[in-house]
Amino acid sequence: MEYLKNSYKTLKHLIAIPLVSSLIIPLLIADIWVEIYHRICFPLYKIPCIKRKAYIKIIDRAKLKYLNFWQKIYCMYCGYGNGVVNYWTKIADETERYWCGIKHEKDNNFIESESQKDFAEYNDEESFNKKYKI
Repeated sequence: MEYLKNSYKTLKHLIAIPLVSSLIIPLLIADIWVEIYHRICFPLYKIPCIKRKAYIKIIDRAKLKYLNFWQKIYCMYCGYGNGVVNYWTKIADETERYWCGIKHEKDNNFIESESQKDFAEYNDEESFNKKYKI
């Protein structure tokens, strides 16, 4: 029975690994594109650039001696993937704050971003005009 459980686990991993690994290509392409946007547009908007290294840390877990080679590779992959998406989120948050700091309409099915807490209330023209000096 234990053999079947291990075989099933191995089969699941063999199916998933190519799919998981293939995400590196769009991640890298999007990372380059977002970084170009960030480095060109933020200075134009006079928004301070986001510190990339505060969000992306890929090497630390690969130093752990108790992980095998593949575990280290996937720890680096996850450190990069999750870090870069968090980094993009911060860039998107600052962009949204600059262009349109208005909260969304209240909806129990929507999780408001932490960055939107100080935005103008939805449908509050006076608050919007104060924030954006219109």
